[in-house]
Amino acid sequence: MKKSEIKFSVALDEKNLPKSIEWDASDKETVGLESTRSISLNVWDNLNQSTLRIDLWTDEMSVAEMKRFYIDILGGMGQTILNSTGDEYFSEEIKSLCDRLVNHVNEENKTK
Repeated sequence: MKKSEIKFSVALDEKNLPKSIEWDASDKETVGLESTRSISLNVWDNLNQSTLRIDLWTDEMSVAEMKRFYIDILGGMGQTILNSTGDEYFSEEIKSLCDRLVNHVNEENKTK
């Protein structure tokens, strides 16, 4: 059986807030740590039937990037649910939400 590893390294400031985030993966095309401004990790807790979440971001990540990041995450979740379950309704509802959020962000950016 093949195994794959994903590693995160987070440097914290004096207030224990992420100052830098780096990641690496054994199946990644490039070699070595790569820098990122945010990670969002979700793990299903089978025992408690709930989701464990880790959301981290550095102070370098702008609010606009944060919003884009979460819209992308939601869109990916919609595609995953379609691919894994075939539930078109569920997937389309998520896509519709993403479309509304994109419109909201675009409108918000016009006023800035």
